[in-house]
Amino acid sequence: MPSFRICGIPDDISNEVRNTLRSPGYGHPVISEIATGTGPCRACLGLFVTGQDERLLFTYGPYSGTQTVAAPGPVFVHADACPRYDGTALPNALRDLPLLLEGRTDHGTVTRSLPATGKQVDGVLERLLADPGIDFVFVRHGEAGCHIARVDRE
Repeated sequence: MPSFRICGIPDDISNEVRNTLRSPGYGHPVISEIATGTGPCRACLGLFVTGQDERLLFTYGPYSGTQTVAAPGPVFVHADACPRYDGTALPNALRDLPLLLEGRTDHGTVTRSLPATGKQVDGVLERLLADPGIDFVFVRHGEAGCHIARVDRE
């Protein structure tokens, strides 16, 4: 079975958003608000505390290749710096979300998309990453479609 690494968005992206209050690559204004939902934060992959955590909403395109549609969408990060998630398992807090796992090539082409939740996620990730035609996987929210994390073979 292949092992994998799951990472939140890069620190340079999160820090740019916090420092400029503009969406990287798009220039759209960032919206700051107290969390009305649990998230997740796309940097630390933790859930927001509703009514307490300040979060920043911005447009993010996780893939900037030229061979495919960038598929930008809205994402949140904590307004205050938080540690980027970098681990070998999907955080438990995300397992209850309806997820869509997109197998992609290095050119960004989606070759296979599979829904998964709960305990299914690891097996689906392993299946996708066992496919030699897939170079990495994007984890997206299965209903909203927004980017959550990137998964690479370890």
